[in-house]
Amino acid sequence: MKKLRANMDRYFDRLDERWRALPVNKQHRYTLYFFTAYLLLTVGVIFKVWYDTAKSDNSMVIEHIENPVLQKKESPAPLQDTLQILKNQFYERK
Repeated sequence: MKKLRANMDRYFDRLDERWRALPVNKQHRYTLYFFTAYLLLTVGVIFKVWYDTAKSDNSMVIEHIENPVLQKKESPAPLQDTLQILKNQFYERK
């Protein structure tokens, strides 16, 4: 765990050094690009939430829950004794 933390610290230090090595005008431009992308994403999410809430008719259909076991009238196959089947297979192999 300590090795992982040390590797992450070294990675972030190298990343910080690379950022500081960039000219200031490039740093400002990158910051502006990231902020613009974040702003567009935020506006898109807010618009999507607004659109979905305005579009819905706010009605909910409430129905009784039906038990699927009671709906089933007949079983697809008759029940068999699995122990008897296994015994027959065991004796058939000899």
